[in-house]
Amino acid sequence: MNALNLLCLRLVRWSSWPLLAVLAGFLLTGYAITGQYGLDQLCAAKTALTLHRMLHGPLLILLLVHCLPAVYLALQRWGWIRHREAS
Repeated sequence: MNALNLLCLRLVRWSSWPLLAVLAGFLLTGYAITGQYGLDQLCAAKTALTLHRMLHGPLLILLLVHCLPAVYLALQRWGWIRHREAS
């Protein structure tokens, strides 16, 4: 396995846990804003809206850091991209 593939694999693995936490926070604050499932008890709607808006940036960054290397590795695995020679 060459250095690029190893880096991509590590990025996919290490970004998955923070992405999961941010996604859970995004969903919880979204439901707290609307008051569904009793999550309005979690925090006030205004606070939930502020937190929800603050999570847009980290969610997009983590999504890109997680998905782009995963797609690259998948395209290699499927044979759409040739494997690079180890240097």
